[in-house]
Amino acid sequence: MLIIILIVVVLIAIIGISFYNSLIAKRNQVSNAFSSIDVMLKKRYDLIPNLVETVKQYTKYEEGTLTKITALRSKVETGQLSNQEKIELDKQIGTAVNGMMLTVENYPDLKANQNFLNLQSTWTESEEQIAAARRNYNASVTVYNNGIMMFPGSIFAGMLNYQPFPVLENTVEERKNINAKDLFNN
Repeated sequence: MLIIILIVVVLIAIIGISFYNSLIAKRNQVSNAFSSIDVMLKKRYDLIPNLVETVKQYTKYEEGTLTKITALRSKVETGQLSNQEKIELDKQIGTAVNGMMLTVENYPDLKANQNFLNLQSTWTESEEQIAAARRNYNASVTVYNNGIMMFPGSIFAGMLNYQPFPVLENTVEERKNINAKDLFNN
């Protein structure tokens, strides 16, 4: 009888350790996925000064937009932002730079500049990498959230005080199609 009790206790311990390790691995995957977004954002932020300087040479009338982009990038450089603040700031920078890219249509000399074309291509590539990193993050968050919300993982998650992570979602503004005609009429 003692052997049966010992086997049951060992089995429960193995299952508990397995669930605990599984939750830790899922949480670490979420952190790793967010770090990937951070790396891609850093690459994009490093691109901004070159982009702004190139555009400045051709567009004397877009000073307000360029100043706004530079100020937003400076906020990122402080390094004291929460993950949520980073995401919000990233959205603002993305919107401002994408607006700037559309106004470039008004400057044919700039559109023909090889340096600008290279920066624009790098920017587009960076945007695609950020989108892929966001998809990876959301997939990792979904796996983690399922792990802590489904039985029996919910028991261990409750004991460890694990909370669900929010997935990254686009705002209503980001879901709208860009109307270039409206942008050029402003």
